[in-house]
Order: sequence, then C-alpha cells, then structure tokens
Amino acid sequence: MKRKINVDVSSEIGELEAVIIHTPGPEVENMTPVNAEHALYSDILNLPVARKEFSRLEKVLAKFTRVLKVRELLGRLLKNSEVKANLVERICSDGNISDTRDFLLEKTPSELAGLLIEGVVMQKNSLTRFLSQERYSLLPLHNFFFVRDAAVPMLDSVLISRMANKVRERESVILESIFKFSDLFITGTYLPPETDAGATIEGGDVLIIRDDIFIIGNGVRTSSRGIDLILEMFKSQKKTKVHIIVQELPGTPGSFIHLDMIFTLLDRDSCMVYEPVIYGTKYQTIHIIIDNGKVTKIKEEKNIPQVLATLGMDIIPVYCGGKSDVWIQEREQWHSGANFFALAPGKVIGYERNLHTLNEMNKNGYEIISAIDIISGKIDHHQYNKLVITLEGSELPRGGGGVRCMTIPLKRKAVIW
Repeated sequence: MKRKINVDVSSEIGELEAVIIHTPGPEVENMTPVNAEHALYSDILNLPVARKEFSRLEKVLAKFTRVLKVRELLGRLLKNSEVKANLVERICSDGNISDTRDFLLEKTPSELAGLLIEGVVMQKNSLTRFLSQERYSLLPLHNFFFVRDAAVPMLDSVLISRMANKVRERESVILESIFKFSDLFITGTYLPPETDAGATIEGGDVLIIRDDIFIIGNGVRTSSRGIDLILEMFKSQKKTKVHIIVQELPGTPGSFIHLDMIFTLLDRDSCMVYEPVIYGTKYQTIHIIIDNGKVTKIKEEKNIPQVLATLGMDIIPVYCGGKSDVWIQEREQWHSGANFFALAPGKVIGYERNLHTLNEMNKNGYEIISAIDIISGKIDHHQYNKLVITLEGSELPRGGGGVRCMTIPLKRKAVIW
C-alpha cells in the first residue's frame, strides 16, 4: 500500500510535501467552436501542445514533492464496488441519464474513470436522442485540469466546492469521493449544504495565508452567500480566533474569475499583486473576525496588504506586469501573470511568457530559472533562497488559468513566521 497522506495545509507557501494534478486529456478537445463558450472556453486548445507543457509542470513538481494524479486516484477508488455503484448512481441521477447507468457499471475501474472525465457519447437509440443536437449523454469535464477549483484543503480538512457552473459540478463530486473514500488520505471533508442555489464557492478564490488568516475572493465564481457558508463552517468549529479577508473582484473580463488571478503569496514577506484591483479604490476589502463561534467584527479596510500588516505580516507587493504601463499590466494579468504556485517559501513557479512580471520579480531578488533547467538537473534549486521556475505556456494559459489553478496542495510543512 502506498504511504498515506495526512492532509495538512496551513499556508500558501510552506514546503510542499504532496500535490494532486490532472493531466489534460481528450476531454479538452471534446468540443467545437459552437459549444466552447458553454464549456467556459473562448477557444479550443491544441491538446498535444497543452500536454507537453503540462508534462513539464509535472516533472518540475516531481523534483520537489510527491505527485498524485486524479485519473489514477479515481481508477483506484473505483475498484471498490460499493463506491463505484454509489458514484455512478449519483452522477447518473444528477445528469438525468439513468439509462446510462448499466453501461457505466459494466466498465472496468480504469475505463470508467476515463468515461467519467472524458464524457460518454450519446447512443442514438431513440427518436428523442436521434433528434437531439447534443453529442454527449455525459458531458466531458473540459476544465478539470484546473483541478484547484473543485476542492480546497484547509488545515487538516477539505472543503468541497460548490461550483458556479453546472458543467463543472461533476469535478467536485469526483474529488469529494476521492477524499472521502480513498485509503490514501487521512482527512475530513466539509460539503456545504445545498439549500441555497446562489451560494457558490471555488478553490481559486480561497487562499490560506496562515492557520488563522484566510483570504477569499468575492466575484463571479464565489458568491457572498458562498462565503457565508465558509463563515458558518468556521463558526461551527469554535476556533479561538480566525480572520477572513474578503476581496471584491471585478465581474469582467474573464481573467478576473478568481482571486488567485490578481493576488498570490510568494514568500513570508512578499506577494504578487495586480495593482489596479488590489490597490484601487473601486473594489471593497472586508475584514471579518470569528472568535469562539461568533462573528465579532466585520469592517471595510483599505486593501489586503494593509490588513495583513495589522495582523503582524508585513508583505512587500511585487507588481504583475511591472509598475510603469497599465496596458502591460492588463495584458500579463490576462495570461495569469499574477497566478504563482509556491513550492516552498520564496520558490514559486509560473508562466515564462509574462516577461515584465518576471523582470519585476528579479528586481525583488528572485532568480529566474527555466523549467527545463530544473528538470534536466542543470540547475539545483537548493542553491537558491528565492527563485521563479518559468514554465513554457502557449496553450495552457489560453484555458484561462495558471499553475496555482492546476494544483491541489495536500500537505505543506509549517512556516515559521
């Protein structure tokens, strides 16, 4: 049996000890220009190129940590006949495709794992199906390689997301089953109640700064009512004191879908920011304190760094796109220029295409190193205290996210603040 993992994530930057990813597969191409928007895409990715880029991410991660893959975890889980039957029943019921149940149950665990992710082509065996314009009975999970959104490890438990778009709901169902029933994880799961259809939560909006500080984006994917459910979760735990910083996000364009597209933590003393939103006056920053099961404070503040400073964390901002040109800032933010994933304090990975952002990081003491040099062993990351590993990205960014979006950290070492 593989070594079990105690889920433990108390920061964004602690040294990474285990991570989950999902390699993009045929589900990414299982669409046409006509239905791409419904699949939450603006274009169709070139899968061979996307897989090549993703492979480099996987190899970099493997240099630092234990890497687990969704499809393998799901296939392993489906060997349990009871879990397999219950998961298929739930998915068929949610999708109103009960006539596909027997077809799915006949498949081997590996085959079934593929179908639940890549989709099931509709059999044209009735008049209604023959006349249907749909190609799939069970739609492909086009966005699943942005695995972060569907589940959020927080401290020793996992918050299961309430996805904003129905086309992504099955991602949460699959990850819930993996965390709940796999024998590889020691953790609890929290599934927000479904009593409020307007209460949505996605992982790209949830940042764990310290074990008592959480920053949550309030925008098109995570609603205020969804954040209220997170508050209820913390209230029920009756921890001594928890600080929730809520950041309002722009509704458009689509590059602002999550908080981690405008703010990520880089080190104990630095963060990446998209200045027009984080330091602008148009969008609210609200500080909420929960103490012993009760909300004791809710107040508008100036900005995230200012709130963190009052909590003993003096964070230096590094500017996405640099400081001089708002057009460059906008362009690089669009291509996930603020979306970095920490492998350890001061050691992060992001896209190499955002040159002005990388130049700004270099000015702040970060060595810029290509993923290829890390993978080949040409450069030993242990020789650097602060570095950015740059990942070639032409296709992956067009999917609408960065490296943080493509990773679920399972376990990080504690950070000495």
